[in-house]
Amino acid sequence: MEPFDAANPFAEFNKLFEQFKLPGFDVPAVMEARRKDVEALIAANQTAVQGIQALAQKQAEMLRSTLSELQEVAQKQAATGGVPSAQTAELVQQTLHKALADMQQLTQAAYRTQADSYAVIAKRVEENVEELKTLLQKK
Repeated sequence: MEPFDAANPFAEFNKLFEQFKLPGFDVPAVMEARRKDVEALIAANQTAVQGIQALAQKQAEMLRSTLSELQEVAQKQAATGGVPSAQTAELVQQTLHKALADMQQLTQAAYRTQADSYAVIAKRVEENVEELKTLLQKK
């Protein structure tokens, strides 16, 4: 028995199905279609992972920025003797507004990632329908 080829996992299935010849059943075409399905899933997963990584990096960047700004405000507050001023309140409010705007950006980035992943799968579903039409027209 030959060793399993991880680069071409469908080779084993091709050999298996070719042993059972069925009239009107194109084994190579079916296996090629399934291979494309797996490739589409891999591409969708890669898109999702890249999006999640970008999202996590953006989140960490936003957290560092917000904490840095709040630390500045706290240091200024401590230097003035701890009495809050209108300027301090304004700085805190601006920092919080910025944090909310950053969260909105994260939400939009997550939505784009999901939409990109969905587009990969939708494209493969559309290709499957076209392949099925072609197979049925051959008969």
